[in-house]
Amino acid sequence: MGSILECIGLQKNYGSNPALVGVDLKVEEGGVVGLLGPNGSGKSTLIKLAMGMLQPTRGSILVDGKRPCPGTKAITAYLPDKDFLTDWMRVEEAVSYSADFFADFSREKAYVMFDCLGIGLKTKIKTLSKGNREKVGLILTMARNARLYILDEPIAGVDPAARDFILGTVMNNRPEGSTIVLCTHLIADVEPILTHAVFLNRGRIVLDEDVVPLRERTGKSLDELFREEFKW
Repeated sequence: MGSILECIGLQKNYGSNPALVGVDLKVEEGGVVGLLGPNGSGKSTLIKLAMGMLQPTRGSILVDGKRPCPGTKAITAYLPDKDFLTDWMRVEEAVSYSADFFADFSREKAYVMFDCLGIGLKTKIKTLSKGNREKVGLILTMARNARLYILDEPIAGVDPAARDFILGTVMNNRPEGSTIVLCTHLIADVEPILTHAVFLNRGRIVLDEDVVPLRERTGKSLDELFREEFKW
């Protein structure tokens, strides 16, 4: 398998402040990769570079071998860390909007997930709780048949039951062979589904390993290793 996401000497500065420093990374196709680090470690910056929302200061970032462009966005489903839903829409209108915008969007997948969640298609977005808004955003993302899913802090700020729903939705609705990049600082919650872990600390990669060999080599859980690396 080839790399679906690659960083080569990637540097991003905000003014004189470096957010990413010389990042070299290859994400192979087919896994569930945790992009892990505390707030301010550079996770969201890397994701925004991959989506073409930011431009590198130096180095490059490639999606399926190409610099971010309309072609790479067509194969990438992105869930931002901020609520992107429109209050005046009903759920069914948000589904129609996504279907019009993304050629790989499946209404059938979305309807099944909304049925499981118990949210009616006529429900107005503005009446939903924060947790249900986040679930709706996730469903609209996972209803795409993408090759790469980039999820930025999808379980932050929701209760444990909602976290279980979100992670279950991710794993049960990913197309075969697709890759998931899951950006979070909540390691214990996501550890069971990860196949590969990348630790970012102050814009630098300090760990980049498959999860099972890492546990066997260290005799520690990913959560324990994370706490050791990022202890105050």
